[in-house]
Amino acid sequence: MALMGIQLVVSLLAASIMQRMAPHASFARWLLCNGSLFRFKHPSEGELCALAGKQMPKPNRRDRRQNGENKPLTVPKDIDLHLEKAPVNALDALVLRFFLEYQWLVDFAVYATGVFLFTEVYYNVVDARKEVNIGALWCVLTVLFSLKTLHTLMRHYFRSEEGGERSVCLAFGFLSLLVAMLVLVVREDYLEFGLESGFSSLFDNLEVFVKQQGYADWSIPVTRLTVKLGLAAICAYIGSLLAFPGLRLAQTHLDAVQMNSDRPLIQILLHMSFLSPVIVLVLWVKPIARDFLANAPMGKTSVTIVSSETFDSMRLWIIVALCVLRLALTRHHLQAYLNLAQKWVEQMKKEAGRIAAIDIQRKVTRIYCYLSVITLQYLVPIFLILFSTMALKALGDFSWGNGAEETPGVTPALVMPTAAPVLPGVVDEDEEGVDDMEEDIQATVARLSETFTALRSVLTPIFFRGFFAFLTWWVAACQVISSLFGIYFHQYLMQN
Repeated sequence: MALMGIQLVVSLLAASIMQRMAPHASFARWLLCNGSLFRFKHPSEGELCALAGKQMPKPNRRDRRQNGENKPLTVPKDIDLHLEKAPVNALDALVLRFFLEYQWLVDFAVYATGVFLFTEVYYNVVDARKEVNIGALWCVLTVLFSLKTLHTLMRHYFRSEEGGERSVCLAFGFLSLLVAMLVLVVREDYLEFGLESGFSSLFDNLEVFVKQQGYADWSIPVTRLTVKLGLAAICAYIGSLLAFPGLRLAQTHLDAVQMNSDRPLIQILLHMSFLSPVIVLVLWVKPIARDFLANAPMGKTSVTIVSSETFDSMRLWIIVALCVLRLALTRHHLQAYLNLAQKWVEQMKKEAGRIAAIDIQRKVTRIYCYLSVITLQYLVPIFLILFSTMALKALGDFSWGNGAEETPGVTPALVMPTAAPVLPGVVDEDEEGVDDMEEDIQATVARLSETFTALRSVLTPIFFRGFFAFLTWWVAACQVISSLFGIYFHQYLMQN
């Protein structure tokens, strides 16, 4: 197995460029600070006093000694307040919460996409089936890092003193657990993930591998029910992670549609983007998607519109196109979130009473400070679906063209490579150290080759097809559940 091939060289080059170019050129920083997003500045106390028709109070040392502190400045809520707009720049981004996590994840996803595209071209030009697909490894790492980022955000919610966010995450986690247990008992005739064949391949190959290692009496102590229960627990965890991203997506979608009321084309694209997870769900419902296209009913006969292999390729293209559409509409959703500051001020004007000036300033500033968090909540679910699909294509031996690779057998032959023998010979004392180093390098490469060959023999493409297909479908399902609940919450419950 060629471990030090051109793929590894390109991968190391991409990692080095990402590390060195991050302080100077960052796609994540450009996304927020390219001048297309506008934030709202909080008003100063002098501006609020002028709008309220009174002078700015001067600090009184005698009152401060008597009362311990000055009374907060209050203004009427119905003042004619209009917030000043300013473009988001790189200096403003330094105050954003979780900005470093956002910048690192988005830049890593960009470079992972570049490495994946290179490996796809490389595999089409060169027959490199015996090499490790480095692009697929970058995609898997992006999925893991995305989940870790969502876990960091959820941990922030759990540390909140109010506790409402914690209850929302737990509620969606239990709901996701129930839905996952129902989905996992559905037959493959309806939801064609391929989990059953994937787990069968995994167990059979693992048993063969263990017996080849000399453990003839060893058997797998895990049953299918245990695996499905563990998978359902993972699904519940993912569902709790995607609770607030879905709720936030619903709010920004409604605000973005209202913000673009005079642009019908943008509104259509926004609705298509919001409903894209539903399309992903339908693509794996066999009677609706594959059976309808492969065996379309025409009277008493059936007509094959597309072949089964073509449908697999078409499904990959549809998911990628939907993810690109959602990424293209990122700016509209982020601007809709930033407009919440002015929307809150307009709502405040309709209320009676007085409000502290510091509360107005905190509210406007708080909305902007969480811009990177909102951006992560919008982008990370897209990354999960997109990179799970790319990993499904690479590790599942699918094709972007009209046909797919033939599905490998359930139990391939396990051929373990061995290190090339080193022939003894007479060497000089000066060359003895060099020869020992070369022998160590050869032994290390042989062990790594043996390890990767064992993994490829146990974790076959048929297993990866089932696992990543289910992961892609489940992320879309969680976002559909949380976003639809968010639409109901913001449209009906908030208005009542």
